[in-house]
Amino acid sequence: MFKRSVLPLDDIVNQLLRQEGLETPLNERRLIDAWETVAGATIARYTTEKFIRNQVLFVNILNPALRSELSMMKTQLVDRLNAVIGARVITDIRIY
Repeated sequence: MFKRSVLPLDDIVNQLLRQEGLETPLNERRLIDAWETVAGATIARYTTEKFIRNQVLFVNILNPALRSELSMMKTQLVDRLNAVIGARVITDIRIY
């Protein structure tokens, strides 16, 4: 008999995503979807637009007081969002 190389399915899928260049866009999408979980439902209600460009998350917040408060919490938000995804997807947040 011969030995087979058996790999877990998640390793195979991750390897395929990496080879096809889809790992980063998938992680970016997961991070954007995680905004409401990390920031909270109240902040998510005032959020109108979210997108990532060059490892920077851009978030549009309607409430000026909330916008300034979140600006002071940028590093904490970056760390929490990256922790939820399990990868270093973003390096900064720009709140406008």
